[in-house]
Amino acid sequence: MNKVEKFLNSKFLVTLFSILLGFVVGALFLLPMGISPVEAYAKLFDGVFGSVRNMAYSVVYATPLIFTGLAVAFSFRTGVFNIGAEGQFVMGSMAACVVGILVPAPSIILVPLCFLAALAVGAAWGLIVAFLKVKWGINEVLSMIMFNWIAFYLSNYIADLPMIHNEGNAEATKNVQDAARILFPKAWLDALCPASNWGIVLAVLAVILVYVIIEKTTLGYQLKAVGFNRSAAEYGGISVNKSIYIAMAISGALAGMGGAIQLLGMGSRISIFTAQESFGFQGISVALIGASNPIGVFFAGLFYGALKYGGSKLNLIGAPSEVINIIMGTVVFFIAISHVFRFVKKRKNNKKGEA
Repeated sequence: MNKVEKFLNSKFLVTLFSILLGFVVGALFLLPMGISPVEAYAKLFDGVFGSVRNMAYSVVYATPLIFTGLAVAFSFRTGVFNIGAEGQFVMGSMAACVVGILVPAPSIILVPLCFLAALAVGAAWGLIVAFLKVKWGINEVLSMIMFNWIAFYLSNYIADLPMIHNEGNAEATKNVQDAARILFPKAWLDALCPASNWGIVLAVLAVILVYVIIEKTTLGYQLKAVGFNRSAAEYGGISVNKSIYIAMAISGALAGMGGAIQLLGMGSRISIFTAQESFGFQGISVALIGASNPIGVFFAGLFYGALKYGGSKLNLIGAPSEVINIIMGTVVFFIAISHVFRFVKKRKNNKKGEA
């Protein structure tokens, strides 16, 4: 095995190299604007690590991305491309919002109810697509794209209902009850940031749970077997259709949970959308950077969240915050292209072996 093959086979090295290239490409876009990349990245770095408050906000921004990243990564490992995490995220957040507004209950009851609603609706949104695929063979990518838009407009419709809509002039829902919020105690908020919440703890638990399911259980083995080769899995006695249902239900539930945490931990209400917020699509980037490994997804989510929050500080020096999207797009591109090179190299080696 030569050095190129060793490099391509090391997911960590490919990811690290792709991140470095992302920052290089970002710098190339900044230079024609007359903006120093060194100054811009110094501001970005300071926006993340310059204070405890900045680091706390970075974690808050990262938490929903960890959940959508886990959702996409879980489906990747089972051979299903979940491009519908955006719709599942939206429906999960709206389910939590409705419960948080309408159900009068103390915090110890209301918070679990909000999460259960988000998990159930997110899972249901994934199961519908799984049903269409299993029953009629409809491609899940097409279904998910359509269901993303259905979720978008359905959320706007629910947000505009009289019992849900804000009583003021804001084009948004009412705020959820204080009993539904998952913020840290006030003393911690003063030390960290006003939006610091228990979501990051739940994210860590979700990472551990997904890792155990995938790597340590019979269910995980069956799901991965379906992802590797459906025909072989079916020949081995594994129900492919059942695996698709389970994978999409768990994936949708994770995305829905991310929506609930974004709402209960940070937003407290849902605005009537004018465009998709892209938490689900950003989760695809997180899953790719994390190599679809739950632990890798956790750190990739923290990285993306830090860039999102730190990037908002670039406007202070006249640099567009959109450069963060350029960096992330470049990172994902080079990670994706590495898979192509790995595939081509493998085919060449197979042909040499046959010869």
